[in-house]
Amino acid sequence: MVVISSPSANSLAVLPDSSMLINLNSNSNSNSIASSSSSSSLAFIGSRIRVDFKPVTVRALSSDRRSGCGNVRCEALSDSNSRSVSNSSSLSALELLKTSAAERYTKEKSGIMVVGLSFHTAPVEIREKLSIPEADLPQAISELCALNHIEEAAVLSTCNRMEIYAVALSQHRGVKEITEWMSKISGVPVSDISRHQFLLYEKEATQHLFEVSAGLDSLVLGEGQILSQVKHVVKVGQGVPGFDRKISGLFKHAITVGKRVRTETNISSGSVSVSSAAVELAQMKIPENSYDSVRVLVVGAGKMGKLVIKHLIAKGCKKMVVVNRSEDRVSAIREEFKDVEIVYQPFSELMSCASNSDVIFTCTASETLLFSKDQVQTLSKARTQRLFIDISVPRNVESCVSDLETTSVYNVDDLKEVVEANKKDRLRKAEEAQLIISDEVREFEAWKDSLETVPTIKKLRAYAERIRASEMEKCVAKMGSDISKKNQKAIHELSKGIVNRLLHGPMQHLRCDETEGRSLNEIIENMHALNRIFGLEMEISILEEKIRSKMEKSQV
Repeated sequence: MVVISSPSANSLAVLPDSSMLINLNSNSNSNSIASSSSSSSLAFIGSRIRVDFKPVTVRALSSDRRSGCGNVRCEALSDSNSRSVSNSSSLSALELLKTSAAERYTKEKSGIMVVGLSFHTAPVEIREKLSIPEADLPQAISELCALNHIEEAAVLSTCNRMEIYAVALSQHRGVKEITEWMSKISGVPVSDISRHQFLLYEKEATQHLFEVSAGLDSLVLGEGQILSQVKHVVKVGQGVPGFDRKISGLFKHAITVGKRVRTETNISSGSVSVSSAAVELAQMKIPENSYDSVRVLVVGAGKMGKLVIKHLIAKGCKKMVVVNRSEDRVSAIREEFKDVEIVYQPFSELMSCASNSDVIFTCTASETLLFSKDQVQTLSKARTQRLFIDISVPRNVESCVSDLETTSVYNVDDLKEVVEANKKDRLRKAEEAQLIISDEVREFEAWKDSLETVPTIKKLRAYAERIRASEMEKCVAKMGSDISKKNQKAIHELSKGIVNRLLHGPMQHLRCDETEGRSLNEIIENMHALNRIFGLEMEISILEEKIRSKMEKSQV
């Protein structure tokens, strides 16, 4: 048996013979423990260490409070003297052992958070390394949910942001695990990610995603592409373990918010996407601000490339060359815009086409550079200063190309110049949208909070069913074997009916039903009251059980 005194109070804690606890939070510099020289082992429990020994008896002598330090000193006791202390203190010690691990998690509750990097916080050099290809998103969700403290997850990866939304069983542990995972998949050191990342929890995380979906957090106010990307997260997540009720509900509600904001405000007027901003930026830089006077090359005919082509046509561009790996997509675009001369060239002709172009838009999914400084130096001289607009992430144009006197390079971060041109209008529309978002955040948070009553409803019904089944069994046993099946069925239905009638009132007070006129706070109070009255709360938290289960699976 071990007796250890508290460094802050004259109290004793008695532990079983096989272990003792040493408090690591003490400021003690000289904790001394007398023990037998037997084999031992260490195990961490929160901020303590459990030391497993063969039976030895120790007693706390005193607490040295010199210089404000609480130094615990212990000595061995005889077995006869120790029993009296053990009888009076063993209960509290057992409670200590039982709750020490659980307290780590019961102080935190499971909640939604976002760990992210965006153009606001991180340069493109960092973001491009963290970018996750579309095909790898389901695997990313699975890997995130395999982490010990992550229950649900979703990944929003675009050219302007890399954001991971998660339901975490512990906030700070969840952040640590996600950050380490991001470092592992990207090769970016944890310190660099931490320096550029932002963290939002609960209501703030919800509001952030709604603002993102509405286009308020984009380089170009109200751009429609981000809403499509949020929709794609839901599409990819369907059926993937870990994209579950809370995260799925969050993203689906974000889509509703994005649609409502665009419908009820004029936020989508003007430049509404990265591609349109790229075309506007190029127009601001070319002579006479007209595409009639320059030769245009678009590299890539995917989603972004097609949008660039559309906006070029809208700005008056009547002729352009499009380089793509296959001609099919270019032919489809050519069919759509028959009044515009769109010339297809394969990738093998990329450098030749670049030599004959003044403005080059790069918008591919290539993970390698398409234009290095050495390659651009070999290009023939353009009519004016050659302009590269690189809206790809990872970037297609080497940053040092801009060091050449004859060339200018702009990437997605430089599109801020276009945004600033309409700053006043952007702020006015954002204010209108924020009112809508505030309403939607309150609605979503109310729905999310109402989910807290679901476990209580299930536990209360299970508790009542256990009692009903037990009493039913006793009743049938007392009535003997002569009871007919008809009477047994009648007794069963009677017991079920009584239980259902008794549970009807409590269940109604746990459900969010606007027709009943109950507030969410009242429902939550009812939930806590029922947990206390019927003893429904578990001794070890559900969070800890979930974490233990995840850790066991990871060790298999």
